[in-house]
Amino acid sequence: MTTRSATRSGLVLLGATLACAAGLLPAGLGTTAASAQSRAAGALPRIGVLKGGGEALVKEGGLSASWVLEHDGVVQIALAGDRIGVLTGDGRAWVKEGGLSTNWVLEHDNVKQLALSGDRIGVLRGDGRAWVKEGGLSTNWVLEHDDVKQLALSGDRIGVLRGDGRAWVKEGGLSASWVLEHDDVRQLALSGDRVGVVRAGGAALVKAGGLSATWVTEHTAVKQLVLAGDRIGVVRGDGTALVKEGGLSATWVTENLNVLELALAGNRIGVLKATGEALVKEGGLSATWVTENTEVVDLALSSGTD
Repeated sequence: MTTRSATRSGLVLLGATLACAAGLLPAGLGTTAASAQSRAAGALPRIGVLKGGGEALVKEGGLSASWVLEHDGVVQIALAGDRIGVLTGDGRAWVKEGGLSTNWVLEHDNVKQLALSGDRIGVLRGDGRAWVKEGGLSTNWVLEHDDVKQLALSGDRIGVLRGDGRAWVKEGGLSASWVLEHDDVRQLALSGDRVGVVRAGGAALVKAGGLSATWVTEHTAVKQLVLAGDRIGVVRGDGTALVKEGGLSATWVTENLNVLELALAGNRIGVLKATGEALVKEGGLSATWVTENTEVVDLALSSGTD
């Protein structure tokens, strides 16, 4: 899953009935993550941008594909596989599945963060409660945690960053047990078997493997950490975006300067510059940048199988 970090400073950090949207019904059985991956196997990679006026645009396929207007009045955009999610300014979370022109389903209200991964949808409500559903867009919600300030999803893992700065992660079903990963945390990131945190002092740490694996310090003075596949990306306090590929001790490559936000998905890297330009590259870490859009305030990437 690659969606925008919900904790990046300065950026604006989803059914079928109102009872489900409020999380009042018991959890449904849902579908397996494997079935969701199979469903999305034929999906094309996507790029999403949120413009300064609240318009959410998405393109799929090559870097030069045409943009499709998905929604207006948007404050956050999220992509995963063949799903698109938007959070509108009135606190409503909407998700669509399939093509770019399919219909929206209202998922939840009073939402301040939306997360997508595979066949899971997560919302963080204004009251600090994190809810997750699994399967179709109209399945039932499960309350995961309270006093949450950031929610992260990846595969069969769910992570929450609580108000006390503690980061917790669970693995498996929606009712699995939580494992305390770290304290004094200001951002949490998940991808595959990797867990990453940015601590209050700016140190970015990543572990690979089980939830009790050993942490590796990746970088310092970090304001955003992004994980995707075997890539790790950071944006430093001075706006420098760096990415490494391979093991946790691989060498960093400087990708761009004057960056507000970094996004990773598959073999794509995206940056949102302080000028409002959204740039994306495809292939190796030294591939050429393509300007995707301007006057952008949020950027999201999806590999099509995430």
